[in-house]
Amino acid sequence: MCSTLTRTDVDNPLPLLRVLAGSHGRGNVWLLLMLAGVFVFAGLASIAITRLSGADLWAGFAVWIVCALGAATVLNRRLPSHDPLLLALSMFLSGWGLVAIERLAPAFADRQALWLAISVLAMLGIAIFPQVLRWLRLYRYILLAAALLLLSATIVLGRNPSGFDFAPRLWLGIGAFYFQPSEIMKVILVAFLASYLAEQSATLRARSDAPAPASGLSLRLIGPILLMWLLSMVILVWQRDLGTAMLFFIVFLLLLYLSSGDLRLFLGGALLVLVAGAVAYQLFDVVQLRVDIWLNPWPEADGRAYQIVQSLMAFGAGGIAGTGVGLGSPGYIPVVHSDFVFAAIAEEWGLLGVIAILSSFGVLAWRGLAIALNHRGSAFHRLLAAGLTMTLLVQALMIMAGVLKLLPLTGVTLPFISYGGSSLFACHIMMGLLLRLSSGAR
Repeated sequence: MCSTLTRTDVDNPLPLLRVLAGSHGRGNVWLLLMLAGVFVFAGLASIAITRLSGADLWAGFAVWIVCALGAATVLNRRLPSHDPLLLALSMFLSGWGLVAIERLAPAFADRQALWLAISVLAMLGIAIFPQVLRWLRLYRYILLAAALLLLSATIVLGRNPSGFDFAPRLWLGIGAFYFQPSEIMKVILVAFLASYLAEQSATLRARSDAPAPASGLSLRLIGPILLMWLLSMVILVWQRDLGTAMLFFIVFLLLLYLSSGDLRLFLGGALLVLVAGAVAYQLFDVVQLRVDIWLNPWPEADGRAYQIVQSLMAFGAGGIAGTGVGLGSPGYIPVVHSDFVFAAIAEEWGLLGVIAILSSFGVLAWRGLAIALNHRGSAFHRLLAAGLTMTLLVQALMIMAGVLKLLPLTGVTLPFISYGGSSLFACHIMMGLLLRLSSGAR
């Protein structure tokens, strides 16, 4: 490991990532996609065997094949210097998601396959369009204002596809089409923060290196970020979408730390998270419920804590190799195809499946951070790559830790795998941006 940096902190605001990222190697994308296709085919075949009927299973697989082969062909022609591991990982996880949803909620499988096709098209459009990164930076305030407007509209016009009156109304819908604005807000907010912090990275680092009395952050420097941040947090808390609010705040703290190198900012933000959590526990019943069943679910195993207890039992039933696809009982877990799909995978794929999921997100984090470290462009490009990678990774860790009772449940989806068109679309948009950025990495 080199003891000195080849770039100044102003040119490269991410020196802390050198210990986390490796070289930008190349792989055989066709071989990787073939292996992913074999895995998806084997999963669907297992479901067909257990159902004694598989005629209705293969439409989703056909969509996946077209998406995988089409995406690889387009990227190889239009963006030949991209990182092939990113495409392979996104298609592998998305294919696993199709298998899981076909197993857990077959009525939604065709809809998920349709969203996959739309999402892959959007990913390709983002990846091969050379001006997209410039537009994200140039029109950051307009994009953020539009996203906040859509998010605000859910307060008045919000709907919930489940139809339950007590459920949060986080979606905007027209007929049978629903979209969750907070999902696309993730992408826009990361781009906004990366752009703004890249411009201020020199000042931030100069202040962090200064003596303590002179190192305070000015309101002019940090005020616009906090103003936009508090506005989005208020809307999300109003809508009781606390999982997304927590995700936003964690990614914000990580980007602020990477751009400034000031640990005090990160620790101060972490303290704010604890204070906000204590206040939310007193004000919101949903937060009280999640904290209470996290601390001790067993007295209410047949009541309020039924979902998390069944999740833990699924992990225990899976063992090392799992019960087999289609042979477990994950249906006992309410909403298993969305929030608790990781528990279903643990039951039917076992510890091996859990390790495969963790490894996939680990490799995704490694490649994304490698792009952030090795990008030849501006600080904005490096911060954007780091922010997108951390958004996917933190979201995955939040929900996986939640279903294992390591953290309170947050209600976010497992990227690429959980049911949800808005989530799948946003994940592929982020992957498209990473593919675009990977073409500029050494």
